[in-house]
Amino acid sequence: MANVGLTGSRIRERRLDVGLRQADLAKSVGISPSYLNLIEHNRRRIAGKLLSQIAQCLEVSADQLSRGADSALLDRLRTAAADMQATVEMSRTEEMAGRYPGWSNLIAAQAHRLSSLEERVQILTDRITYDPELAGSLHEVISAVTAIRSAASILVGGETLDADWQGRFHKNIYDDSIRLAASSEALIGYLDAPDADGPAHFAPMDEVESYLSETHFHLADAEGTGPAESAALVAQAKLRSPAARALFAQYLENYQADAALMPLDAFATAARACAYDPIALAARFGAALPQVLRRLATLPSDASHPEMGLAVADASGALLFLKPIDGFAMPRAGAGCPLWPVFSAFSTPGQPIRAEARLPGANAPRFLCYAIASPFGSVGFDAPQVLRATMLVVSDQPAGIAKETHVGVACRICTRTTCLARREPTTIV
Repeated sequence: MANVGLTGSRIRERRLDVGLRQADLAKSVGISPSYLNLIEHNRRRIAGKLLSQIAQCLEVSADQLSRGADSALLDRLRTAAADMQATVEMSRTEEMAGRYPGWSNLIAAQAHRLSSLEERVQILTDRITYDPELAGSLHEVISAVTAIRSAASILVGGETLDADWQGRFHKNIYDDSIRLAASSEALIGYLDAPDADGPAHFAPMDEVESYLSETHFHLADAEGTGPAESAALVAQAKLRSPAARALFAQYLENYQADAALMPLDAFATAARACAYDPIALAARFGAALPQVLRRLATLPSDASHPEMGLAVADASGALLFLKPIDGFAMPRAGAGCPLWPVFSAFSTPGQPIRAEARLPGANAPRFLCYAIASPFGSVGFDAPQVLRATMLVVSDQPAGIAKETHVGVACRICTRTTCLARREPTTIV
């Protein structure tokens, strides 16, 4: 959500950073120092050739001076401040990000790390409170400790025991100590966190998505494969937790089915010919729309296709899968904006939705979104209907293809104060 009115301020900050005098910069671009002073104080608008000349002298891109920091970085910084309920200068967020992008990215990364740690704590808390396997393991440990203590107290109680009884108690203590060691080892293994020699993944889906991001969500080795190759592909991913491997195996099953129905070369050619219209592609390949949306999101990023993200949610509003792209990300923890088509699709199951999603701000990203909510799993009489919504997000598409929908990332960092869907006040003033 860059502020175009701060172009002059960004010019001044960059000039001071490189140690260039105002008079010298003005002379280099052929204007008077007084006129440059008006520009730097945002009293004169600047664009075109003059902006390009100043950017060249300051060794930055004209876009960086005119638009400022990346909108996604600004959103992450504002989200970090909102999550920590910190009293900071929210109105100067763009100035901070534009002047110190390295520090800003570090702050955003640390905020994400804190959020992940909080999620990890919540996961462990839930496991301690509700997990029957953990409760059973703890009971086993306590039972073994109690048995050892009981036998030991008899041996040291002062009562005279014959050699036969002493031998029995010693054997009981030995057997219970073996049982205690085994149950303790199992408990530690059950609660063990990832090794310190690699990135920490605190939820199985985070681990899967981290691996997929390394491949840009395109699994070249999975193209044209089937169940016979699945085990080797799962092992190749080197996922740490059994839960993550199970989730990846599920993802891989869908990926292979989509690829078998829509082979890569034929699908990529058809996608270009259809201008990436999911409905046209579904008709051409006889595929369900969620399959087409998933397949489009796996097209290789180095093959001149537009950048495409993907979000899958359940009816509670929880994100089950997320492929972010530049400018598009949705919060995994906490409530996001309910106006995204992936959520509004639940109001009309089976009906495809197309919308042009526009984030707040004059130069904020704009995305063309396709979404549909459809039944998931088996369907039977008297069984509850389970719905999942799939949304494809396409960048750099012509304006006017679909009706414009104003969306945000989360209410706390959204400047649209009159939005009917707002659930809490904004922290941006």
